[in-house]
Amino acid sequence: MTKAVEPAPAAEAEPVSEESKPEAEPKGGSKVESKVESKAAAGAEPAESAEPEPAEPEGVEPEVDVDRSAGRRRLKAALWPPRMSRGQLVVALLLFSLGLGLAIQVRSTNDHHNQLRGARQEDLVRILDELDSRQQRLQQEKAELEQSLAKLENSSNQAKEAQEQTRKKMTELGVLAGTVKATGPGIVLTVDDPQGQVKADMLLDTLQELRAAGAEAIQINDVRVVVNTYFTDLSGGGVQIDGKKVSQPYRFTVVGNPQDLTPALNIPGGVVRTLESHQARATITQQQKVVVDALVDPKTPQYAKPASK
Repeated sequence: MTKAVEPAPAAEAEPVSEESKPEAEPKGGSKVESKVESKAAAGAEPAESAEPEPAEPEGVEPEVDVDRSAGRRRLKAALWPPRMSRGQLVVALLLFSLGLGLAIQVRSTNDHHNQLRGARQEDLVRILDELDSRQQRLQQEKAELEQSLAKLENSSNQAKEAQEQTRKKMTELGVLAGTVKATGPGIVLTVDDPQGQVKADMLLDTLQELRAAGAEAIQINDVRVVVNTYFTDLSGGGVQIDGKKVSQPYRFTVVGNPQDLTPALNIPGGVVRTLESHQARATITQQQKVVVDALVDPKTPQYAKPASK
């Protein structure tokens, strides 16, 4: 029997896959590198090479940048626009107002301290004397009130004593209300304003300084100064006091202790210095007797009534 001979060369003629191909002449690499390249071409996961490529770390940086950008956007969206409730807004406004008030108070206090720090020794002594005089006046007033109370309590005829105290008090209140003439020691302050720089607020500051120094009766030109006196500037120049036009020179006739009134006007940064800084000239004359004879018509209060105890 004849045996069929298997064609041996046919096996050699079968197509050989790239994996089973013998590497003839590898170019620029070993057999492992060629296998890696072939698997990468076929879609398989490439094996780690012996030497990592330097380009791999650069691929991570864009991801980090993206994450950082996303984080910034989320933070910005959370912070702005601010979401505040009405209560938080009110608290913020109150805190702002409180801080502003404290800043203004600290600044004004520092300015006052700076003025005193730059004052001369005689000016400081004068200020201390004025404070002592104010304290003495308050102590004297307290003693007089206590004495009047004691007389009322110890008098055998309390009704008569009460009437006498009432008449005395009525006269004192008449001086303060401007319905009674007043006389006594005091000063005369004359303010010359040739440039027309003195305004209503400066005259008001002068009045307040005189009152703080113990002035008991004040008259400006022919206008009696009382508790409801007011000052206004005129559009064409000049000042009105209680609706009456007062032309310069402004003449303050004041009943009070001259030793207290004069230093109060001459303190550093006080009335006289302020007037001089506005090209006005202030002249103070101390007198043993001045007369405040301008009177006001008493007005019945429209709304205020005596309060019952």
